[in-house]
Amino acid sequence: MREDLLKLKNIGETSANWLLAIGIDSVSQIEELGAAEVYRRLRARFPVSRNMLWALQGALMDLPYNQLPPDAKQALLDELQG
Repeated sequence: MREDLLKLKNIGETSANWLLAIGIDSVSQIEELGAAEVYRRLRARFPVSRNMLWALQGALMDLPYNQLPPDAKQALLDELQG
């Protein structure tokens, strides 16, 4: 499970451990919950920055977090606000 998370772009050792700590152990769980919800759960327990939100979405889109399109970032921010 942890190895699957580590195969994702933008997810390193610390991020994978944090995801496991909140009960996320597969890509399908991140897809099911969505990057914004996973970020909310991480933020409740760990000192994550907004880059984690971009990293999660980038992982789902197979993109480096710093290449996430601006419209994708805005959609995530809108979802967090809603």
